Amino acid sequence: METNKKAGITTTIPAEVLLAAGIAPVDLNNVYITSSERDGLVASAEARGFPPNVCTWIKGIYAAACRANVDFVVGVLRGDCSSTEKLLEIWNDDGLSTVPFAFPASPDTSMLHKEIAEFAGRVGTTIDKAEQVRQELLPLRSLLSRLDELTFRDNKVLGHENHLWLVSSSDFNGLPQQFENDLGAFLAEAERRPSSPPALPIGYAGVPSVIDDLYETVEGLGGRIVFNEVQRQFSMPGSFASLAEQYAAYTYPFDTFHRIRDIRREIERRGLKGIIHYAQTFCHRQLESMLFRKHLPVPVLTIEADKPGPVTGTLKTRLEAFLEQLSQT
Repeated sequence: METNKKAGITTTIPAEVLLAAGIAPVDLNNVYITSSERDGLVASAEARGFPPNVCTWIKGIYAAACRANVDFVVGVLRGDCSSTEKLLEIWNDDGLSTVPFAFPASPDTSMLHKEIAEFAGRVGTTIDKAEQVRQELLPLRSLLSRLDELTFRDNKVLGHENHLWLVSSSDFNGLPQQFENDLGAFLAEAERRPSSPPALPIGYAGVPSVIDDLYETVEGLGGRIVFNEVQRQFSMPGSFASLAEQYAAYTYPFDTFHRIRDIRREIERRGLKGIIHYAQTFCHRQLESMLFRKHLPVPVLTIEADKPGPVTGTLKTRLEAFLEQLSQT
């Protein structure tokens, strides 16, 4: 899977297609949130004209693409953020090439096969070559599943470690083989750790948070996040016969009830006592919390944040009260 070009991606897409075309995927969300200049990235987007009440992720990935030296950007027009379509227009106006990809309205394998095949044609490869890459990535995806097991079953991997590895599986840091080697080394070290079962196993639902120390704060209050919903979906857990089947099982782009069924299964499998649901400020996905609270069998705490930073005093108080509530049930 040698690569000679780089493509920024606005969210998880069939990375196998890019790799088959000799293009390294670069998740712009990860570039933004890990940047030492992330506040400056947002400020530069606002200087470009982005309004203050536009989601910080949108402003961050806009500026990240402009500075990440990517050859083009793949934007997901359906199945992620409603602002992406206009974001692609702005990049085009800036002179940065873009390629669209759209998840279908429902997880239909025939429709997904068509979308993936069309995407492959746009970047200069075929779905058959992408299927070969999917096979090559199976050992790496198996390691990601083992990481998750070490988090909730063996109790040897912490919540923030689980988050960091799984969130990086959206693009494998642009280097799948190096990522696999690094993950293998981490798992070998984690296997040697003593098991440390949490008093209060908690689940995290929603997009990855901009709050820097959320996982550590939860642990300091007596809980532990042992389920990262969307991050786990990035890793594509399960066994599949095709790319279309694999991405049909990926719950994030589809309706909330599709996700609720997955979360309910993991609540039972992991013995979760509660769910922390994160929603970005100004994001339409805040409305999901209404359905989560109604249809999930455990208490749900919905939190939000705008810009990156530490847990605030108010949020820490809310988390403390939530965990106290769970400890009494």
